Amino acid sequence: MPDTIHTGGCQCGAIRFRVEGDLKDASICHCRMCQKAFGGFYAPLASVRGLNFRWTRGQPKHFQSSSVVQRGFCEACGTPLTYEAPDGMAIAIGAFDEPERIVPTLQYGTEAKISYVDHLPELPGHPTDDDLSNAPFLADLKSFQHPDHDTDAWPEGRS
Repeated sequence: MPDTIHTGGCQCGAIRFRVEGDLKDASICHCRMCQKAFGGFYAPLASVRGLNFRWTRGQPKHFQSSSVVQRGFCEACGTPLTYEAPDGMAIAIGAFDEPERIVPTLQYGTEAKISYVDHLPELPGHPTDDDLSNAPFLADLKSFQHPDHDTDAWPEGRS
């Protein structure tokens, strides 16, 4: 039976990747360094250690965030892509084409966990279309984001 295949990339499509194998080591990290690197409450990451991983379009640029870790990102759109440490590389779960398939099983850096994170599911939720009366520009929104699948070229029409 062939390995599970996962694909993904950055928001603009300049960088794409492919992983063959089961992503069993997925986590979120609450440490302050990950919060800043992702510009979010935490960093959701899936280890690709021991799996067949390759960049299929472009390569990330890197920032050395500590003495032992570097983080890869798309130079064109800024999407955070990797966490690279001596024990292997992890990919941002949100950069995968089907992030819902990758379920975190651990949390790290809980000493810096933002106190209200556990209560976010209690907030009221609304689909984007519900906000058209407050933000009418959404009706004319045209996404320039790369689709959630591999393409021969991107932007469309370029080879």
